[in-house]
Amino acid sequence: MPESAPVLRWAVAGLGTAGCMMLPAILRHPHARLTAAADADAGAVASFARDFPAETYSSVEALCASPRVDAIYIATPTQYHTEHVLLALEHGKHVVIEKPMALSLDDADRMIRAAEAHGRQLVVGHSHSFEPPIRKIREIAQSGALGRVRMLHNWCFTDWLYRPRNAEELDTRLGGGVTFRQGSHQFDILRFIGGGLLRSVRAMTGRGDAQRPTEDAHVVYMEFEDGTPASAVYSGADHFHTTELAFGIGEQGQRVDPTAYGRARQTLQKVGSRDAELGLKRAVRYGGNRAPRPAGPAPHPSFFGLTLVSCEKGDIRQSAHGVYVYGGDERREVPLSTGDTGRDAVVRELYDAVVKARVPAHGGRWGKANLEVCLAVLASAQERREVLLSHQTATPLLS
Repeated sequence: MPESAPVLRWAVAGLGTAGCMMLPAILRHPHARLTAAADADAGAVASFARDFPAETYSSVEALCASPRVDAIYIATPTQYHTEHVLLALEHGKHVVIEKPMALSLDDADRMIRAAEAHGRQLVVGHSHSFEPPIRKIREIAQSGALGRVRMLHNWCFTDWLYRPRNAEELDTRLGGGVTFRQGSHQFDILRFIGGGLLRSVRAMTGRGDAQRPTEDAHVVYMEFEDGTPASAVYSGADHFHTTELAFGIGEQGQRVDPTAYGRARQTLQKVGSRDAELGLKRAVRYGGNRAPRPAGPAPHPSFFGLTLVSCEKGDIRQSAHGVYVYGGDERREVPLSTGDTGRDAVVRELYDAVVKARVPAHGGRWGKANLEVCLAVLASAQERREVLLSHQTATPLLS
């Protein structure tokens, strides 16, 4: 890319874990500049101001009014997504909105219409379908080299329920629970690889801890329009972890300590009170002693559980260094560089949409279709029936 390429000035709204993890990707892009941030937490804002020569604000509304911002990554709590996206678009900003994009399909439609009315780009992410191994699996599956895709699976077992949580993360009505927050990754991965056009969902969800009253598990059966089946299984109960099946590599490409069994549950039991848990949550916000640091990519491609795609002539899954292809005569590995991450792809996707007029793969309608699956899973589990889908969209061709 030539040095004269336009610069996109970025701001981050929300300096929690998601905001912290997006910062390195913004800083790495050669034509992105970090110019502002907003958060209601004065401590996080003060820490950010010490680290970057950038504007800081205590409200998203004030941030949106800044003339030194072209694009905003919105990582505020889900219940505020619609309000904050509409504010940003009305002020002429391009937007990346964290998944899930909204709590209702009507709100997703409002965002999509506003982006179109104001001539601005809207990208939904980060989700793990941005990650290089998932993109490579899709490329191989859709190439036809292994024949038609016959079935797709993603199984993910973690400690999600017992990580430090704010109140809204444990309230399904506000976008909490594993179906909204983690299922969003699974459904996005499976739709992305399988072509996007799901026909229906049948699911059951589970709540295993009355002290943390939201979904901690689900089993989901999905059917694509061409009849191809897919399954998504999730447990956040902090017992078995799928890192045991994923070469000991975690969700961000980090090595996971195999001796740390039940650490999340044990930590919460030790702290004892809700206030102490919120203190742990604050520690992972910007400036906290456990916050993700702006640094280079992890040493391995990230694993969101185990993704396995079966085709007529072979299977595909992730390896520790890329992707395994199980063909007719041998297993071969396709290595991938760890210098590129899913969040790098998010920043690149928005930049290419704004500067090169390239249609984003994870645009508003894609995000709405993924939200439809989340809502259908919850409805199917409650009503114990198959739910037909009507807002699905095909995976765009990737350049």
